[in-house]
Amino acid sequence: MLEYCKNCLMPSTRPDLRLNDEMICNACISYKDKNLIDWDKRSDELKKILKKYKKTNLGEWNCIVPVSGGKDSTYQALKMLELDMRPLCVTSSTCHLSEIGRKNIENLKHLGVDLIEFSPNIKIRKQLNRIGLTTVGDIAWPEHVGIFTIPINISVKFNIPLIIWGENSQNEYGGPAADAESNILNRRWLEEFGGLNSLRVTDISENYNIDPLKLIPYKYPSDEQLKSVGTTGIFLGYYISWDPIENAFFAQKNGFDFSNEPVEGSMVEYENLDNLQHGIHDYFKFLKFGFGRATDQASYHIRRSKITREEGLKIIKERDGKFPWTYLGIKLEVILENIGMKLEEFERIADQFTNKKLFVLDDNKHLVRDNHKNLKKINYDNL
Repeated sequence: MLEYCKNCLMPSTRPDLRLNDEMICNACISYKDKNLIDWDKRSDELKKILKKYKKTNLGEWNCIVPVSGGKDSTYQALKMLELDMRPLCVTSSTCHLSEIGRKNIENLKHLGVDLIEFSPNIKIRKQLNRIGLTTVGDIAWPEHVGIFTIPINISVKFNIPLIIWGENSQNEYGGPAADAESNILNRRWLEEFGGLNSLRVTDISENYNIDPLKLIPYKYPSDEQLKSVGTTGIFLGYYISWDPIENAFFAQKNGFDFSNEPVEGSMVEYENLDNLQHGIHDYFKFLKFGFGRATDQASYHIRRSKITREEGLKIIKERDGKFPWTYLGIKLEVILENIGMKLEEFERIADQFTNKKLFVLDDNKHLVRDNHKNLKKINYDNL
């Protein structure tokens, strides 16, 4: 049976999440501990760091801000401008860009920043989408890797050592204490939490006969290259009290578009708007761990007293883990066609990655589905 945090609704199956003796998760503990932080002191620390890099990169860009066009990266870019930095924004193009995703990237370009939009070989990207989905159950594997590797490669190529990341996801969603408190994103953090899912680029090259030169965007620079430039990254959320809800409305005031209604599998109109494959990614997360995007969102809303736990539970039951027939209104068959996959093959792969211990089975130990192919979890709370 799934066990849940008694404060929010995070299940014990979330990788790196821990429940203490009172059944409170480390993400809730981290959030509560934020009230004890001297944010003025942290802000002064940030200004000292930025001052150092302003001096070392005179007349040039003095930091890189990885951006997707989303709410958080829009906030990051504007925050660097506010702090008198000269950011070079770097977009690692998403796997299957949506119309609203394109609009929000174009909006970023009009906010007063220089922006590089890097698009890896689309044919190879589609191969990697298939490989990621069939081998580790993550269709967005190349995107999750490229988000980290491409800005770091740009850092080396342009000799810009400082990279400004957003929130440490291990802090907001729960993770090992040392990593939750980290203010620097280094190579070890990238390799452990940066989306590899135990699928290495070298494995793909060898096992699928893909020319290693076509996988360059997904490789980290060598340690020697990183050292020669002094590439380092900091989490902005360590120095500034980070709130994804406030970031969304701040971004909206600066031209960021929300969707007309909550995205499929979500409870909000402002997250995961760029990639049409997000619905598949979140569905497989639900199959593997018994929770999806709505659980993440409901939990951080509960921590901030935006909704009650009871309200969050109702939202999760309504929206989490539904079979991804559409995403942003685009049919699943159209999204799958982009990677050369039929619906029947997709369903077989989904079944392979489903943790049957988390879902209701019939007398023959087969997964029980409703008329819309939705599964039913064994339990949604500690009952």
